[in-house]
Amino acid sequence: MTDRKSELAENLARVEERISSACAAAGRGREEVTLIVVTKTYPASDVRLLAELGVRHVAENRDQDAAPKAAACADLPLTWHFVGQLQTNKVRSVAGYAHVVQSVDRARLVSALSAAATGAGREIGCLVQIALDAESGERGTRGGAAPEQLAELADLVAGAPGLRIDGLMTVAPLSGHYAGREQAAFERLVELSSRLRADHPTATMVSAGMSADLEQAVAAGATHVRVGTAVLGARPRLG
Repeated sequence: MTDRKSELAENLARVEERISSACAAAGRGREEVTLIVVTKTYPASDVRLLAELGVRHVAENRDQDAAPKAAACADLPLTWHFVGQLQTNKVRSVAGYAHVVQSVDRARLVSALSAAATGAGREIGCLVQIALDAESGERGTRGGAAPEQLAELADLVAGAPGLRIDGLMTVAPLSGHYAGREQAAFERLVELSSRLRADHPTATMVSAGMSADLEQAVAAGATHVRVGTAVLGARPRLG
């Protein structure tokens, strides 16, 4: 085993232990939580090593990093998640490789994704990104729609050709009522998920929590956690 593969294996084992312990503390089964490894700024060679170590879900937040990496790893049994703020001029590229877009936060993006997905002959799962620091009708500082926009956006996705409404995503806010209160923020997202499932029963994904706060996300009821640094460590940026 190479030094890098050993490093990744050790980091994955530590993250696995954290998730397992958090699940046990919350009275949840380990199978209820899916690990998504965020590979932004790390090379395709790391993605290959992660796949060899059993990782099946990877995420990117910039298309310029993601597109060549996904192409280089197209032979691997991976589910690619796009988690960053997505500009409409990047949608066609993202629709070529992403299985799930977790950052849907406005009607214009839904329309663009639908056109790109149908053009590529693909179905793309979508999560509505909720910004818990957003004022009414506005987007959050890290992307995301205000909570009251959820129903409208979810209905738009559900009715759009080539798209599927899979659930919700959030990033712990840095300002506002939930700043510094990660678990409360994630619990609010789970409440919103319950409302969403009343209208869209298959929209069961709740994506929340990263390297620093995955335990709070699991305690709140997240189904997916997005972990980068804790798995990949400090590495030089691409480019």
